[in-house]
Amino acid sequence: MVVVKFNLTYLLFGPDKIWPEGPEHISRLSLNYAIDMMIGELYVVGFVAAIKITLDFLKEHKRVADLEKTQLETELQFLKNQISPHFFFNTLNNIYSLSVVKSNKTPKIILKLSELMRYMLYDTKAKRQSLQNEIMCIQNYLDLERVRYDDSLEVNMYISGDIQDKEIAPILLLTFVENAFKHGANKNIGKVKIDINFKIKEKFLYFTITNPMPLITSHKNNLKQASGIGLENVKKRLALGYDKNDYKLVIHNKNNKFIVKLKIKVG
Repeated sequence: MVVVKFNLTYLLFGPDKIWPEGPEHISRLSLNYAIDMMIGELYVVGFVAAIKITLDFLKEHKRVADLEKTQLETELQFLKNQISPHFFFNTLNNIYSLSVVKSNKTPKIILKLSELMRYMLYDTKAKRQSLQNEIMCIQNYLDLERVRYDDSLEVNMYISGDIQDKEIAPILLLTFVENAFKHGANKNIGKVKIDINFKIKEKFLYFTITNPMPLITSHKNNLKQASGIGLENVKKRLALGYDKNDYKLVIHNKNNKFIVKLKIKVG
């Protein structure tokens, strides 16, 4: 390029215009002229290269962000779909047990299960669902379990605050309720008490559920084992679907009770 520039300037403008800013007029290509021209061109090349690298970086960053978003949505959908088979498997086992003894409770349980299936199939496709619908879904589940357990089960559900226009990830809370029955009611003899509390304060829901720890296990389960697939699934859904400042999940046992506390943004 230096040679081409030198020859074109010499032919079109004459020797006086080859290096007007230089220390002397030249009529032939010299080393000093070549070095000076190369340094000047490097500024242009560097500027253009910086623009190109920046544009490539932004393009690649957008591609990676889009890919991560797609992977996130795919994993969230997988985790959400994983809940339904897990839940229905347990419920169908309950129906089978009652059908074996020809219990007259079976039709009512099937009807409740049908209502839950309708909700899960058609009303849980969006990322967020109204808190009212979620509470109604939980109520249907509780009605189903009350039919099964009769007087041996005591469920207390409290709701305080305004639940209007509040949204939450679909069937998120139901997993905690199902876990309370699976590891509380199903593994205890005698009367079982489960307390569920919904408290809405400003933009947050404070959800608490308490159930008795298993009394008839062959060995002592630790907290991680007691949580099962369902709670591990919920932890992943929370991490993927919410910012870390939008929720706080605490799980512990106290006085032979398994306690789940969830603070989550719903407004």
